[in-house]
Amino acid sequence: MPRTKKKTAGRPKKNRSDNYFDDAGHDEAEDEDLPSDEAGRRKIKKNYEELLGIRIDKLRGRILNREKINKSIDGVYFICFECKKICHNLDEGWVEEAGTQNGFCGTCAKAKGIHSSAA
Repeated sequence: MPRTKKKTAGRPKKNRSDNYFDDAGHDEAEDEDLPSDEAGRRKIKKNYEELLGIRIDKLRGRILNREKINKSIDGVYFICFECKKICHNLDEGWVEEAGTQNGFCGTCAKAKGIHSSAA
């Protein structure tokens, strides 16, 4: 006997809230005025905050992740040593202290008087 196709109409659709990177509590109207890549970075930063929780204090100043945006631009997610905020080098800037190699966002580095050591 030939096989018949299974009916898919009776199956419930997969719930979109199961997706980890889907931010259900986030207001989409807030991101409409941002470019899509910046809105995506904001979502990823929020997910890092939720994942790391209280360990942010322990990991401050360190790099969390590097990404290749295109052939010539690299992106870096890091925790600012001073304000302990999850930052991205394209959004907030990134300055690394020469002696300790702690990472600072642009505003905290300017407040502390740390200058980037561009080679």
